[in-house]
Amino acid sequence: MELNRVSAAAVENGHYELVVIGSGFGSTFFLSQAIEKLKGRALVIEWGDFHPWAWQIQSQSNTLITPDSTYRNLGEKPWNTTIALGGGMNCWFSQTPRLHPSDFATRTRYGVGHDWPFGYDELEPFYGQAERIMSISGDPDMARVLPRSTPFPQPPHRGTAIDRLMKAAMPDYHFITPTARPRVATEHRGACCSNASCNLCPVNAKFTAENGFPTLFGHPKVDVVLKSPVQRLEYSGGQVSGVEFVHDGRTHRVSGDLFVLGANAIQSPAILLRSGMDHGDTGRGLHEQVGANLEVFLDGLENFDGSTITTGLNYFFYDGDFRKERSAALLYFENRWPYGLRKEPGRHREILPMMIASEDLPHRDNRVTIDPETGQAIIDYRGESDYGKRGVEHAFANLDKLLAPLPVESIQFKEWRLTESHVQGTLRMGVDGDGSVIDAGMIHHRLRNLVVVGTAAFPSCSPANPSLTAAALSLRAAHRLFG
Repeated sequence: MELNRVSAAAVENGHYELVVIGSGFGSTFFLSQAIEKLKGRALVIEWGDFHPWAWQIQSQSNTLITPDSTYRNLGEKPWNTTIALGGGMNCWFSQTPRLHPSDFATRTRYGVGHDWPFGYDELEPFYGQAERIMSISGDPDMARVLPRSTPFPQPPHRGTAIDRLMKAAMPDYHFITPTARPRVATEHRGACCSNASCNLCPVNAKFTAENGFPTLFGHPKVDVVLKSPVQRLEYSGGQVSGVEFVHDGRTHRVSGDLFVLGANAIQSPAILLRSGMDHGDTGRGLHEQVGANLEVFLDGLENFDGSTITTGLNYFFYDGDFRKERSAALLYFENRWPYGLRKEPGRHREILPMMIASEDLPHRDNRVTIDPETGQAIIDYRGESDYGKRGVEHAFANLDKLLAPLPVESIQFKEWRLTESHVQGTLRMGVDGDGSVIDAGMIHHRLRNLVVVGTAAFPSCSPANPSLTAAALSLRAAHRLFG
Protein backbone atom coordinates (compact mmCIF):
# COMPACT_ATOMS: atom_id res chain seq x y z
CA MET A 1 0.00 0.00 0.00
CA GLU A 2 1.33 3.41 -0.95
CA LEU A 3 1.27 5.90 1.91
CA ASN A 4 2.24 9.57 1.98
CA ARG A 5 2.94 9.62 5.69
CA VAL A 6 3.94 13.03 7.01
CA SER A 7 4.85 14.20 10.49
CA ALA A 8 2.60 16.29 12.69
CA ALA A 9 5.28 18.97 12.76
CA ALA A 10 5.30 19.13 8.97
CA VAL A 11 1.61 20.06 8.78
CA GLU A 12 1.64 22.41 11.78
CA ASN A 13 -0.46 25.50 10.91
CA GLY A 14 -0.81 24.25 7.34
CA HIS A 15 -3.92 24.75 5.21
CA TYR A 16 -5.72 22.05 3.21
CA GLU A 17 -8.65 22.12 0.87
CA LEU A 18 -9.99 18.96 2.56
CA VAL A 19 -9.30 17.70 6.09
CA VAL A 20 -10.51 14.16 6.84
CA ILE A 21 -10.77 12.95 10.44
CA GLY A 22 -10.58 9.17 10.65
CA SER A 23 -10.04 6.63 7.89
CA GLY A 24 -12.76 3.99 8.19
CA PHE A 25 -15.47 3.17 5.66
CA GLY A 26 -17.12 6.58 5.71
CA SER A 27 -13.95 8.66 5.45
CA THR A 28 -12.13 6.48 2.94
CA PHE A 29 -15.01 6.05 0.51
CA PHE A 30 -15.69 9.80 0.63
CA LEU A 31 -12.02 10.58 -0.01
CA SER A 32 -11.87 8.10 -2.90
CA GLN A 33 -14.45 10.17 -4.78
CA ALA A 34 -13.40 13.64 -3.64
CA ILE A 35 -9.70 13.40 -4.41
CA GLU A 36 -9.98 13.76 -8.19
CA LYS A 37 -12.20 16.81 -7.80
CA LEU A 38 -9.86 18.73 -5.50
CA LYS A 39 -7.67 21.53 -6.81
CA GLY A 40 -5.68 21.63 -3.59
CA ARG A 41 -4.52 18.98 -1.13
CA ALA A 42 -6.19 16.68 1.38
CA LEU A 43 -5.03 15.72 4.86
CA VAL A 44 -6.10 12.55 6.65
CA ILE A 45 -5.70 12.64 10.46
CA GLU A 46 -5.87 9.16 11.99
CA TRP A 47 -5.66 8.27 15.70
CA GLY A 48 -4.13 4.86 15.02
CA ASP A 49 -1.17 3.60 13.05
CA PHE A 50 -0.96 1.75 9.74
CA HIS A 51 -0.78 -1.99 10.30
CA PRO A 52 -0.27 -3.90 7.03
CA TRP A 53 -2.06 -7.19 6.48
CA ALA A 54 1.19 -9.15 6.97
CA TRP A 55 1.73 -7.47 10.35
CA GLN A 56 -1.83 -8.24 11.41
CA ILE A 57 -1.45 -11.91 10.55
CA GLN A 58 1.89 -12.20 12.31
CA SER A 59 0.70 -10.39 15.45
CA GLN A 60 -2.86 -11.83 15.29
CA SER A 61 -4.23 -8.37 15.95
CA ASN A 62 -5.79 -5.60 13.89
CA THR A 63 -4.35 -2.79 16.01
CA LEU A 64 -2.31 -2.04 19.11
CA ILE A 65 -5.08 0.16 20.56
CA THR A 66 -7.77 -1.69 22.51
CA PRO A 67 -11.30 -0.29 22.19
CA ASP A 68 -11.85 0.09 25.92
CA SER A 69 -8.75 2.27 26.23
CA THR A 70 -10.40 4.92 24.03
CA TYR A 71 -13.48 5.54 26.19
CA ARG A 72 -14.89 5.03 29.68
CA ASN A 73 -17.78 2.58 29.74
CA LEU A 74 -20.42 3.02 32.44
CA GLY A 75 -22.03 -0.31 31.54
CA GLU A 76 -21.02 -3.87 30.81
CA LYS A 77 -21.83 -4.08 27.12
CA PRO A 78 -18.65 -3.96 24.98
CA TRP A 79 -18.42 -1.51 22.07
CA ASN A 80 -15.86 -2.71 19.56
CA THR A 81 -13.99 -0.35 17.26
CA THR A 82 -10.69 -0.60 15.41
CA ILE A 83 -8.40 2.42 15.82
CA ALA A 84 -6.00 2.15 12.88
CA LEU A 85 -5.64 3.33 9.30
CA GLY A 86 -8.62 1.80 7.53
CA GLY A 87 -10.71 1.56 10.70
CA GLY A 88 -13.31 -1.20 10.58
CA MET A 89 -12.11 -2.38 7.17
CA ASN A 90 -9.32 -4.13 9.08
CA CYS A 91 -11.45 -6.23 11.40
CA TRP A 92 -14.84 -6.62 9.71
CA PHE A 93 -16.20 -10.01 8.64
CA SER A 94 -17.30 -8.39 5.33
CA GLN A 95 -21.00 -9.30 5.27
CA THR A 96 -22.62 -6.80 2.88
CA PRO A 97 -26.43 -6.93 2.75
CA ARG A 98 -28.21 -3.71 1.83
CA LEU A 99 -30.78 -2.19 4.13
CA HIS A 100 -34.39 -3.07 3.28
CA PRO A 101 -36.53 -0.33 1.66
CA SER A 102 -38.77 -0.30 4.75
CA ASP A 103 -35.79 0.42 7.01
CA PHE A 104 -35.71 3.95 5.64
CA ALA A 105 -39.28 4.75 6.73
CA THR A 106 -40.10 2.89 9.96
CA ARG A 107 -41.81 5.93 11.49
CA THR A 108 -44.06 6.49 8.47
CA ARG A 109 -44.87 2.82 7.90
CA TYR A 110 -44.92 1.40 11.40
CA GLY A 111 -44.93 4.33 13.82
CA VAL A 112 -41.57 3.47 15.42
CA GLY A 113 -38.07 4.87 15.27
CA HIS A 114 -36.90 7.64 12.95
CA ASP A 115 -37.36 7.96 9.20
CA TRP A 116 -34.32 8.59 7.05
CA PRO A 117 -34.47 11.90 5.12
CA PHE A 118 -34.48 9.94 1.84
CA GLY A 119 -35.53 6.50 0.70
CA TYR A 120 -33.96 3.32 -0.63
CA ASP A 121 -34.33 4.40 -4.26
CA GLU A 122 -32.15 7.46 -3.63
CA LEU A 123 -29.33 5.35 -2.22
CA GLU A 124 -29.68 2.41 -4.62
CA PRO A 125 -27.24 3.59 -7.34
CA PHE A 126 -24.59 4.21 -4.68
CA TYR A 127 -25.14 0.74 -3.24
CA GLY A 128 -24.26 -0.56 -6.70
CA GLN A 129 -21.19 1.66 -6.89
CA ALA A 130 -19.96 0.51 -3.47
CA GLU A 131 -20.52 -3.12 -4.47
CA ARG A 132 -18.42 -2.62 -7.60
CA ILE A 133 -15.59 -1.02 -5.64
CA MET A 134 -15.58 -3.91 -3.16
CA SER A 135 -16.16 -6.67 -5.77
CA ILE A 136 -19.16 -7.99 -3.87
CA SER A 137 -20.16 -11.60 -4.37
CA GLY A 138 -23.93 -11.90 -4.26
CA ASP A 139 -27.07 -13.83 -5.12
CA PRO A 140 -29.04 -12.25 -8.00
CA ASP A 141 -32.25 -13.64 -6.47
CA MET A 142 -31.91 -11.06 -3.67
CA ALA A 143 -33.48 -8.52 -6.04
CA ARG A 144 -36.81 -10.07 -5.03
CA VAL A 145 -36.42 -8.39 -1.63
CA LEU A 146 -33.84 -5.66 -2.26
CA PRO A 147 -34.40 -4.10 -5.71
CA ARG A 148 -31.25 -3.40 -7.72
CA SER A 149 -30.39 -1.68 -10.99
CA THR A 150 -27.07 -3.45 -11.57
CA PRO A 151 -25.90 -7.05 -11.10
CA PHE A 152 -23.54 -8.12 -8.36
CA PRO A 153 -19.92 -7.83 -9.54
CA GLN A 154 -19.17 -11.44 -8.57
CA PRO A 155 -21.20 -14.66 -8.58
CA PRO A 156 -22.63 -15.92 -5.29
CA HIS A 157 -20.68 -18.16 -2.98
CA ARG A 158 -21.48 -21.83 -2.95
CA GLY A 159 -24.24 -22.42 -0.46
CA THR A 160 -24.48 -25.45 1.76
CA ALA A 161 -26.79 -28.41 1.25
CA ILE A 162 -29.01 -26.67 3.81
CA ASP A 163 -29.11 -23.47 1.76
CA ARG A 164 -30.06 -25.40 -1.36
CA LEU A 165 -33.05 -26.93 0.40
CA MET A 166 -34.09 -23.61 1.94
CA LYS A 167 -33.80 -21.73 -1.36
CA ALA A 168 -35.91 -24.33 -3.13
CA ALA A 169 -38.61 -24.13 -0.45
CA MET A 170 -38.46 -20.35 0.16
CA PRO A 171 -37.22 -18.71 -3.07
CA ASP A 172 -38.55 -15.29 -2.04
CA TYR A 173 -36.89 -15.27 1.37
CA HIS A 174 -33.70 -17.34 1.42
CA PHE A 175 -30.56 -16.13 -0.36
CA ILE A 176 -26.83 -16.71 -0.47
CA THR A 177 -25.13 -14.08 1.68
CA PRO A 178 -23.65 -11.09 -0.17
CA THR A 179 -20.08 -10.51 0.92
CA ALA A 180 -16.84 -8.63 0.26
CA ARG A 181 -15.07 -11.99 0.48
CA PRO A 182 -14.54 -12.77 -3.24
CA ARG A 183 -15.92 -15.90 -4.81
CA VAL A 184 -13.21 -15.58 -7.46
CA ALA A 185 -9.83 -13.85 -7.14
CA THR A 186 -9.42 -10.20 -8.13
CA GLU A 187 -6.31 -8.23 -9.11
CA HIS A 188 -5.33 -7.56 -5.49
CA ARG A 189 -7.29 -10.22 -3.55
CA GLY A 190 -7.52 -13.97 -3.49
CA ALA A 191 -10.74 -15.94 -3.31
CA CYS A 192 -12.26 -16.65 0.11
CA CYS A 193 -10.74 -19.78 1.64
CA SER A 194 -13.65 -20.39 4.06
CA ASN A 195 -11.27 -20.43 7.00
CA ALA A 196 -13.83 -18.73 9.31
CA SER A 197 -11.27 -16.28 10.71
CA CYS A 198 -12.42 -13.24 8.74
CA ASN A 199 -11.24 -10.59 11.18
CA LEU A 200 -7.72 -11.78 10.34
CA CYS A 201 -8.20 -13.17 6.83
CA PRO A 202 -5.27 -15.54 6.24
CA VAL A 203 -5.27 -15.10 2.44
CA ASN A 204 -5.96 -11.35 2.20
CA ALA A 205 -9.24 -12.02 0.40
CA LYS A 206 -11.73 -9.77 2.19
CA PHE A 207 -11.91 -6.12 1.16
CA THR A 208 -9.73 -3.76 3.20
CA ALA A 209 -8.38 -0.26 2.76
CA GLU A 210 -4.97 -1.77 1.98
CA ASN A 211 -6.05 -4.09 -0.84
CA GLY A 212 -9.13 -2.13 -1.95
CA PHE A 213 -7.60 1.35 -2.15
CA PRO A 214 -3.90 0.51 -2.62
CA THR A 215 -2.94 3.94 -4.02
CA LEU A 216 -5.46 6.30 -2.36
CA PHE A 217 -3.38 7.19 0.70
CA GLY A 218 -0.32 7.58 -1.52
CA HIS A 219 -2.07 9.91 -3.97
CA PRO A 220 0.05 13.00 -4.79
CA LYS A 221 -2.67 15.23 -3.30
CA VAL A 222 -2.99 13.28 -0.02
CA ASP A 223 -1.00 13.62 3.20
CA VAL A 224 -1.55 11.24 6.12
CA VAL A 225 -0.76 11.97 9.77
CA LEU A 226 -0.95 8.88 11.99
CA LYS A 227 -1.02 8.30 15.77
CA SER A 228 -2.77 11.66 16.16
CA PRO A 229 -6.16 11.76 17.93
CA VAL A 230 -8.25 14.82 17.10
CA GLN A 231 -9.29 16.83 20.13
CA ARG A 232 -11.61 19.52 18.82
CA LEU A 233 -12.80 21.62 15.93
CA GLU A 234 -12.40 25.38 15.72
CA TYR A 235 -15.35 27.22 14.19
CA SER A 236 -17.17 30.53 13.93
CA GLY A 237 -20.05 31.90 11.89
CA GLY A 238 -21.33 28.45 10.96
CA GLN A 239 -18.00 27.33 9.43
CA VAL A 240 -15.25 25.07 10.73
CA SER A 241 -11.88 26.77 10.36
CA GLY A 242 -9.44 24.33 11.90
CA VAL A 243 -8.68 21.11 13.75
CA GLU A 244 -6.62 20.55 16.88
CA PHE A 245 -4.96 17.16 17.27
CA VAL A 246 -2.36 15.65 19.57
CA HIS A 247 0.80 13.81 18.58
CA ASP A 248 3.35 12.59 21.12
CA GLY A 249 1.78 14.78 23.79
CA ARG A 250 1.97 18.00 21.79
CA THR A 251 -1.04 19.86 20.35
CA HIS A 252 -0.99 20.75 16.65
CA ARG A 253 -3.39 22.70 14.46
CA VAL A 254 -4.30 22.69 10.79
CA SER A 255 -6.86 24.77 8.90
CA GLY A 256 -8.99 23.87 5.93
CA ASP A 257 -11.88 24.64 3.62
CA LEU A 258 -13.95 21.44 3.88
CA PHE A 259 -13.90 19.00 6.79
CA VAL A 260 -15.02 15.37 7.03
CA LEU A 261 -15.74 13.87 10.46
CA GLY A 262 -15.55 10.09 10.34
CA ALA A 263 -13.79 8.98 13.52
CA ASN A 264 -16.47 6.46 14.64
CA ALA A 265 -19.85 6.70 16.35
CA ILE A 266 -18.16 7.09 19.75
CA GLN A 267 -15.30 9.44 18.94
CA SER A 268 -17.05 11.63 16.35
CA PRO A 269 -19.67 12.92 18.82
CA ALA A 270 -16.96 13.23 21.49
CA ILE A 271 -14.99 15.53 19.19
CA LEU A 272 -18.07 17.71 18.65
CA LEU A 273 -18.86 17.79 22.36
CA ARG A 274 -15.30 18.75 23.24
CA SER A 275 -15.70 21.55 20.70
CA GLY A 276 -18.78 22.89 22.49
CA MET A 277 -21.06 21.81 19.63
CA ASP A 278 -24.04 19.89 21.06
CA HIS A 279 -26.69 20.74 18.46
CA GLY A 280 -29.67 18.40 18.40
CA ASP A 281 -29.16 14.94 19.79
CA THR A 282 -25.37 14.98 19.47
CA GLY A 283 -24.08 11.82 21.13
CA ARG A 284 -27.56 10.42 21.74
CA GLY A 285 -29.21 7.35 20.24
CA LEU A 286 -26.22 4.99 20.48
CA HIS A 287 -27.36 1.60 19.23
CA GLU A 288 -26.66 -1.64 17.41
CA GLN A 289 -28.57 -4.82 16.62
CA VAL A 290 -29.93 -7.27 19.19
CA GLY A 291 -28.53 -10.74 18.50
CA ALA A 292 -28.76 -14.37 19.62
CA ASN A 293 -26.91 -17.58 18.75
CA LEU A 294 -28.70 -20.88 18.09
CA GLU A 295 -27.84 -24.44 17.17
CA VAL A 296 -29.99 -26.82 15.17
CA PHE A 297 -29.29 -30.55 15.24
CA LEU A 298 -30.20 -32.31 11.99
CA ASP A 299 -31.13 -35.88 11.21
CA GLY A 300 -29.10 -37.23 8.30
CA LEU A 301 -28.30 -33.87 6.64
CA GLU A 302 -24.70 -32.65 6.78
CA ASN A 303 -23.54 -29.02 6.82
CA PHE A 304 -20.30 -27.12 6.15
CA ASP A 305 -19.97 -27.68 2.39
CA GLY A 306 -20.27 -23.98 1.55
CA SER A 307 -17.50 -21.73 0.28
CA THR A 308 -17.55 -18.97 2.92
CA ILE A 309 -18.18 -18.39 6.64
CA THR A 310 -21.87 -17.41 6.43
CA THR A 311 -23.71 -18.80 3.43
CA GLY A 312 -27.40 -18.05 3.94
CA LEU A 313 -29.60 -15.09 4.83
CA ASN A 314 -33.30 -15.60 5.45
CA TYR A 315 -35.73 -12.64 5.35
CA PHE A 316 -38.94 -14.42 6.39
CA PHE A 317 -39.17 -12.51 9.70
CA TYR A 318 -37.88 -9.22 8.30
CA ASP A 319 -40.74 -7.01 7.16
CA GLY A 320 -44.46 -6.52 7.67
CA ASP A 321 -47.03 -4.74 9.82
CA PHE A 322 -45.73 -6.72 12.80
CA ARG A 323 -42.94 -4.12 13.00
CA LYS A 324 -45.44 -1.90 14.77
CA GLU A 325 -45.07 -4.24 17.76
CA ARG A 326 -41.82 -6.18 17.37
CA SER A 327 -38.56 -5.79 15.50
CA ALA A 328 -37.52 -7.07 12.12
CA ALA A 329 -35.24 -10.11 12.34
CA LEU A 330 -32.67 -11.44 9.89
CA LEU A 331 -31.48 -15.05 10.16
CA TYR A 332 -27.89 -16.02 9.35
CA PHE A 333 -27.09 -19.63 8.32
CA GLU A 334 -23.52 -20.43 9.28
CA ASN A 335 -20.85 -22.50 7.55
CA ARG A 336 -18.77 -22.74 10.75
CA TRP A 337 -19.09 -24.42 14.14
CA PRO A 338 -18.62 -21.88 16.96
CA TYR A 339 -19.71 -24.40 19.60
CA GLY A 340 -17.97 -27.39 18.05
CA LEU A 341 -19.15 -30.32 15.97
CA ARG A 342 -21.59 -32.99 17.11
CA LYS A 343 -19.99 -35.64 19.24
CA GLU A 344 -21.87 -38.70 17.95
CA PRO A 345 -19.75 -40.88 15.66
CA GLY A 346 -20.68 -40.41 12.00
CA ARG A 347 -22.86 -37.36 12.75
CA HIS A 348 -20.28 -34.63 13.35
CA ARG A 349 -21.59 -32.37 10.54
CA GLU A 350 -25.31 -32.84 11.17
CA ILE A 351 -25.59 -29.43 12.78
CA LEU A 352 -26.62 -25.92 11.74
CA PRO A 353 -25.32 -22.96 13.75
CA MET A 354 -27.53 -19.90 13.28
CA MET A 355 -27.65 -16.30 14.36
CA ILE A 356 -30.68 -14.04 14.71
CA ALA A 357 -30.08 -10.29 14.37
CA SER A 358 -32.91 -7.85 14.98
CA GLU A 359 -33.25 -4.11 14.74
CA ASP A 360 -33.36 -2.04 17.90
CA LEU A 361 -35.07 1.28 18.57
CA PRO A 362 -32.51 4.01 19.29
CA HIS A 363 -33.17 5.73 22.61
CA ARG A 364 -31.95 9.19 23.61
CA ASP A 365 -30.73 7.95 26.98
CA ASN A 366 -28.24 5.59 25.32
CA ARG A 367 -25.52 8.10 24.64
CA VAL A 368 -21.94 9.25 24.37
CA THR A 369 -20.87 12.11 26.66
CA ILE A 370 -17.45 13.43 27.66
CA ASP A 371 -15.59 13.77 30.92
CA PRO A 372 -15.74 17.49 31.74
CA GLU A 373 -12.14 17.48 32.98
CA THR A 374 -10.29 15.17 30.59
CA GLY A 375 -12.59 15.25 27.54
CA GLN A 376 -12.51 11.45 27.30
CA ALA A 377 -15.54 9.85 25.67
CA ILE A 378 -17.96 8.21 28.11
CA ILE A 379 -20.49 5.56 27.05
CA ASP A 380 -23.73 5.60 29.01
CA TYR A 381 -25.78 2.74 27.58
CA ARG A 382 -28.93 1.74 29.47
CA GLY A 383 -29.80 -1.34 27.40
CA GLU A 384 -31.63 -2.52 24.31
CA SER A 385 -35.38 -2.12 23.88
CA ASP A 386 -38.06 -4.70 24.61
CA TYR A 387 -39.14 -4.12 21.00
CA GLY A 388 -35.75 -5.39 19.79
CA LYS A 389 -35.84 -8.44 22.03
CA ARG A 390 -39.38 -9.35 20.94
CA GLY A 391 -38.24 -9.75 17.35
CA VAL A 392 -35.57 -12.26 18.35
CA GLU A 393 -37.93 -14.13 20.66
CA HIS A 394 -40.62 -14.39 17.97
CA ALA A 395 -38.16 -15.69 15.39
CA PHE A 396 -36.85 -18.32 17.80
CA ALA A 397 -40.35 -19.39 18.87
CA ASN A 398 -41.33 -19.93 15.23
CA LEU A 399 -38.06 -21.32 13.95
CA ASP A 400 -39.44 -24.84 13.64
CA LYS A 401 -41.91 -23.60 11.02
CA LEU A 402 -39.21 -21.74 9.10
CA LEU A 403 -36.97 -24.82 9.09
CA ALA A 404 -39.73 -27.21 7.98
CA PRO A 405 -37.82 -28.02 4.75
CA LEU A 406 -35.00 -29.51 6.86
CA PRO A 407 -34.86 -32.76 8.88
CA VAL A 408 -34.69 -30.98 12.24
CA GLU A 409 -33.92 -33.05 15.31
CA SER A 410 -33.75 -30.27 17.89
CA ILE A 411 -33.30 -26.49 18.23
CA GLN A 412 -31.24 -24.99 21.04
CA PHE A 413 -31.05 -21.37 22.14
CA LYS A 414 -27.37 -20.93 23.00
CA GLU A 415 -27.01 -17.34 24.22
CA TRP A 416 -27.77 -13.69 23.71
CA ARG A 417 -24.90 -12.06 21.86
CA LEU A 418 -23.01 -9.39 23.80
CA THR A 419 -22.36 -7.27 20.73
CA GLU A 420 -22.52 -7.19 16.95
CA SER A 421 -19.58 -4.74 16.86
CA HIS A 422 -21.74 -2.23 14.99
CA VAL A 423 -21.57 1.19 16.66
CA GLN A 424 -24.30 3.43 15.25
CA GLY A 425 -26.58 6.39 15.52
CA THR A 426 -25.00 9.16 17.62
CA LEU A 427 -25.07 11.91 14.94
CA ARG A 428 -28.19 10.98 13.03
CA MET A 429 -29.48 12.40 9.77
CA GLY A 430 -32.78 14.21 9.52
CA VAL A 431 -34.49 17.58 9.20
CA ASP A 432 -33.16 20.45 11.27
CA GLY A 433 -35.26 20.80 14.42
CA ASP A 434 -36.23 17.13 14.76
CA GLY A 435 -33.28 16.30 16.99
CA SER A 436 -31.04 15.28 14.11
CA VAL A 437 -27.49 16.57 13.78
CA ILE A 438 -26.88 16.42 10.02
CA ASP A 439 -29.03 16.86 6.92
CA ALA A 440 -29.81 14.55 4.01
CA GLY A 441 -26.47 15.44 2.41
CA MET A 442 -24.65 14.49 5.64
CA ILE A 443 -23.71 18.12 6.28
CA HIS A 444 -23.93 19.39 9.85
CA HIS A 445 -27.01 21.56 10.44
CA ARG A 446 -24.95 24.36 12.03
CA LEU A 447 -21.45 23.86 10.59
CA ARG A 448 -22.05 23.97 6.88
CA ASN A 449 -18.58 22.93 5.75
CA LEU A 450 -18.55 19.84 7.98
CA VAL A 451 -19.56 16.49 6.46
CA VAL A 452 -20.29 13.72 8.97
CA VAL A 453 -19.81 10.20 7.61
CA GLY A 454 -19.98 6.64 8.88
CA THR A 455 -22.54 4.74 10.91
CA ALA A 456 -22.94 7.58 13.41
CA ALA A 457 -25.27 9.10 10.80
CA PHE A 458 -27.80 6.22 10.91
CA PRO A 459 -31.27 7.36 12.07
CA SER A 460 -32.47 3.78 12.60
CA CYS A 461 -31.12 0.30 13.23
CA SER A 462 -31.64 -2.28 10.50
CA PRO A 463 -30.97 -5.96 11.26
CA ALA A 464 -28.51 -5.89 8.35
CA ASN A 465 -24.77 -5.33 8.68
CA PRO A 466 -24.10 -1.59 8.26
CA SER A 467 -20.76 -1.28 6.44
CA LEU A 468 -22.03 -1.37 2.84
CA THR A 469 -24.57 1.32 3.72
CA ALA A 470 -21.88 3.49 5.34
CA ALA A 471 -19.83 3.24 2.15
CA ALA A 472 -22.80 4.02 -0.09
CA LEU A 473 -23.76 7.04 2.02
CA SER A 474 -20.28 8.49 1.60
CA LEU A 475 -20.32 7.94 -2.14
CA ARG A 476 -23.65 9.75 -2.30
CA ALA A 477 -22.43 12.61 -0.09
CA ALA A 478 -19.34 13.11 -2.24
CA HIS A 479 -21.44 13.01 -5.40
CA ARG A 480 -23.76 15.70 -4.05
CA LEU A 481 -20.82 17.94 -3.19
CA PHE A 482 -18.54 17.35 -6.17
CA GLY A 483 -20.77 15.87 -8.87
